[in-house]
This record gives sequence, structure tokens and C-alpha cells, in this order.
Amino acid sequence: MTMSHLDELEAESIYILREAFNRLGKIGLLWSLGKDSNVMLWLARKAFFGKVPFPAMHVDTGKKFKEMYDFRDQYAEEWGLNFMRGECPPLSEIDPSLPPATRAAARKTEGLKRFLAEHKFDGVIAGIRRDEEALRAKERVFSPRQTTGEWDFRDQPPEFWNQYNTSFPPNVHVRIHPLLHWTEVDIWKYTLREGIPVIPLYFAKNGKRYRSLGDEDITNPVDSDATTIPEIIRELETTTVSERSGRAMDHEAEDSFERLRANGYM
Repeated sequence: MTMSHLDELEAESIYILREAFNRLGKIGLLWSLGKDSNVMLWLARKAFFGKVPFPAMHVDTGKKFKEMYDFRDQYAEEWGLNFMRGECPPLSEIDPSLPPATRAAARKTEGLKRFLAEHKFDGVIAGIRRDEEALRAKERVFSPRQTTGEWDFRDQPPEFWNQYNTSFPPNVHVRIHPLLHWTEVDIWKYTLREGIPVIPLYFAKNGKRYRSLGDEDITNPVDSDATTIPEIIRELETTTVSERSGRAMDHEAEDSFERLRANGYM
């Protein structure tokens, strides 16, 4: 039987999730509530026959859209998740040398680092993709970090022909990226095929929609008339606007994102 492109993506991601669960110690899944992490949760439910065997973790800045919190509360219960919520430190504790929006986003990095230190996770599953941003293209599926989350993008292990290194020395923290090989269009096509629930903010209203969801005060909508998933897919197949164009921090200093990622930002 010939597998479709989406079937191949799904199969590889499920393999990665099962491999992480089998080979690593205490792991959790970062649930940011957006389209990518919802697909990742859906895949985890498929990988483990409907019951996710590790916590779904939301590191909460307290500044998400109401629609995101409503979605979280509904599906954490409906999907029977082992839900864990972490809090982020106040802005006053964040590096003041960062540009304003980047500094606000850095609250999530510090909140994640404290959460991981408190609960002593060996690895964290995250829903980043290579096509989102140039620095993320340097990532690996199984990405070793310092225990505090720092990432040296210049020194990452090779991953050839889908062969992943899952053997790491003690005291190495690992980030697992099962969606790294997906694209934004893949995410939406899979969401459509599977009937995965979607936060309404992704659909256009009055000529605007959110393409990427973050904190309400540093995330802006983009021009769009797409009110359905097929319309979003058609829009993405022709647009030249970047996915993160609505993220305020992506329009600040050139090295802002690099500084965040090196310090542990997802």
C-alpha cells in the first residue's frame, strides 16, 4: 500500500514519540495551545492508543488570549491529559538589555527552566518546525542541552537518514522535536484530515486572522480573508509573508531570537 505524504509524516512523528518515551527517562510534552502543539498532542494520543503517558505542560505567562485558555481547559479534560501548569517570573526578573517584546517572551524561557528544575524532567517534547525560522532549521530531532536548557547551535550531533542518537550521558537534558520535518501547510492539511480542534483566532474576522499565537500583548493578526482550513491552505500556498510576521519580537534586534534560543527558548 502506498503511503501519502501525510501518512509518512505521521508515521515518523509517532516513531519519534515512542522512541523518546522508550529511551529517555522522565519526559513531558510542552503544550503551547497553538496549532503545532495541538497536532503534536494528537499524534501522541495516536502513538499511545488514546492515552498520553507523560504530562502535557503549559508554561503560562498569564497573558494568552482568552480563547487559548478556554481551549486548554476544555481539551485537557476531554482528552484525559495529565496536565501540569508552570508559572513565569515577572518582567522585573528578566534581562533588561533585551528589546521589549523579546524581554516579554523571555519570561517563558525562564519559567520553563524553573519548571524543569523543579520537576527534574530528563527530556521535553516540543512542537517546533524547521520552516518556521532560520535558527530552528539548525535543530536536531533529539537535541542535547545543558541541564539548565542552554543550546549550542554550533555543536549539534549529526542525524543522517533518520537515524537518531537517543543515548546520552547522565545530567544531559534533551529536547525532542517530532514535528521538525513538517511545514506549516502540512500542519493545516493534517489538522483538516484528522478533524483536530482549532482555536477560532486562526480564522479571519474583519479581514484579519492570527497565523501564530503567543501572548496577547506581543502578537498581532495578519491580513487575511481565510475563514476555513481549506482557505488557509490555499492562502499559505501562495503567500510570501512569513509565519511569524505577527510576532513583535521578530521585528526587533537581529540577534534577539538567537539570544533567546541559546538560552533555552523553544
